Amino acid sequence: MIKFRNLTKVFHLGGQRKVVADHINVVFPTGRSVGLLGRNGAGKSTLLKMIAGTMDPTEGQIVSDGSISWPVGFAGSFHGELSGAQNARFMARIYAVDTDELVDFVRDFAGLGGHFDLPFRTYSSGMKSRLAFGISMAVPFDTYLVDEVTSVGDATFRKKSSEVFRARMEHAGAVVVSHGMGQIRELCDAGAVLENGKLTYYDDVDEAIAHHTRNMA
Repeated sequence: MIKFRNLTKVFHLGGQRKVVADHINVVFPTGRSVGLLGRNGAGKSTLLKMIAGTMDPTEGQIVSDGSISWPVGFAGSFHGELSGAQNARFMARIYAVDTDELVDFVRDFAGLGGHFDLPFRTYSSGMKSRLAFGISMAVPFDTYLVDEVTSVGDATFRKKSSEVFRARMEHAGAVVVSHGMGQIRELCDAGAVLENGKLTYYDDVDEAIAHHTRNMA
């Protein structure tokens, strides 16, 4: 369960006031995979960061009765001088999971070959994303936060990413941001639409997509 209590987020940019979240009071039920929909600039990624705890709200709070991942595929916390394997071991220690199992999973999943043992700073953006997605999927969470991550890599890697993510969803929930409605339907069973600072939750993902489509018309 993720509960938004009077959640408010306001930015002041160039003398203008931008309201991303306007006193939101919504509950995402336990175990649901929620597609977070909204037009460009609505604040979906900002909302995801607040759920993750990497950005503070202006007012209100977000509470949960389970563990929440960092945004899946986010590579910003990796150390550039450490290898992919060393970064994986570091994350395993932070989240108290078996180090060897996590490293073996990521080595196989990310498919980086010899680069897995080279410094992270030498990686291309695609390689960084593959490593980050692999580590994200190797750590068990009650809710995974996903921001367009399964669009990373070639068709084979995207297929493998979707398969692993769906396997995780058998035992966890998610909040998924994607501009692809086909992907939202594939990965989500519920939806929420963010528009003008207001968040509307739907138990039926197709109802959420219909609402979003009307907004975009």
